[in-house]
Amino acid sequence: METGARPLLLLVFWMLAAPARPGSEGDGGWRRHGPGTAAAVAEEERCTVERRSDLTYAEFIQHYAFSRPVILQGLTDNSRFRALCSRERLLASFGDNVVRLSTANTYSYQKVDIPFQEYVEQLLHPQDPASLGNDTLYFFGDNNFTEWASLFRHYSPPTFGLLGTTPAFSFGIAGAGTGVPFHWHGPGFSEVIYGRKRWFLYPPEKTPKFHPNKTTLSWLQDTYPALTPSTRPLECTIQAGEVLYFPDRWWHATLNLETSVFISTFLS
Repeated sequence: METGARPLLLLVFWMLAAPARPGSEGDGGWRRHGPGTAAAVAEEERCTVERRSDLTYAEFIQHYAFSRPVILQGLTDNSRFRALCSRERLLASFGDNVVRLSTANTYSYQKVDIPFQEYVEQLLHPQDPASLGNDTLYFFGDNNFTEWASLFRHYSPPTFGLLGTTPAFSFGIAGAGTGVPFHWHGPGFSEVIYGRKRWFLYPPEKTPKFHPNKTTLSWLQDTYPALTPSTRPLECTIQAGEVLYFPDRWWHATLNLETSVFISTFLS
């Protein structure tokens, strides 16, 4: 081999081996490092929600739509939407837009309106385990669809629907360790665009033990370890590009394992 070729080969090997930098395509610039950044919360030991990459609509209706959650893989291609949801692009397009934040508790949500750039730069930080739900502000839902229409028109929702329902989008961005404690509503899909989101789910007849004003992180640290195998929820971590379907009236709580961008399609 010629001597002059060696530095080039070493450079190629270094580029292949080097981890992705914050702000690279892999995390969309949402994974921030530095003072005050908490370590990522761990995933579950074993995912107990089935993953399907080859599900037909008939199978969805027969086995999941009305009975149990399922994780869908490869159902749609949202690579264009994902690119538009990078930190840099969202701040450039919507930084001056006013967004409505909700408190991360089960009932009596407080609402706070602030510019999107202020939320991203000042409030999008890891969850303080000691904070209560009504002290934690969370950007999810309450989207102004007119102002965000240029983004949402690029999103391809799951192709599976339910008779008599109308889909409605709910877009969110939240820091590591944040989430919403147990609650229930109608059926829907939730897709992770960047980051990872851990879900905990109980069927309608099995009310979980939780405090409505304590965060999911607090519940995971204080209540979850004492649960017996028979009282534990179904749980799994949804990776970027995956979609979770949850049936009507299923209890669920969420926990963002790192800064996450996500969008839900509620069937109401």
